[in-house]
Amino acid sequence: VPLVESGGGSVQAGGSLRLSCETSRLPDRRYSMGWFRRGPGKERLGVAMINSLGATTYADSVKGRFTISQDNAKKTLYLEMNRLKPEDTDMYYCAASVTPDLTSLNRLVYNYWGQGTQVTVSS
Repeated sequence: VPLVESGGGSVQAGGSLRLSCETSRLPDRRYSMGWFRRGPGKERLGVAMINSLGATTYADSVKGRFTISQDNAKKTLYLEMNRLKPEDTDMYYCAASVTPDLTSLNRLVYNYWGQGTQVTVSS
């Protein structure tokens, strides 16, 4: 598995979580990285992404609450999740695209996926 997520858990509404994704197993090249959630139809919906230039894109539902970042030295991608809501409850996946300058949250252009980490927000 090229991507390994961690950091999920259960939290009350208004709380915070930080998801991490280890990327050291990816082949050595530049990537665009993203976080997705499973979605009601298991279709994997884009949450946030960051490309190799540092440009970010967020889903409207998380703007102002979630922040994506990466530590290239640690080969780790993060998703800081603040002011969590019950509707944020889902399985969250890390993904990588071999197109390094993406701005898209379309799951179809991402090539590598992790196995997911569960986030549960109670009211």
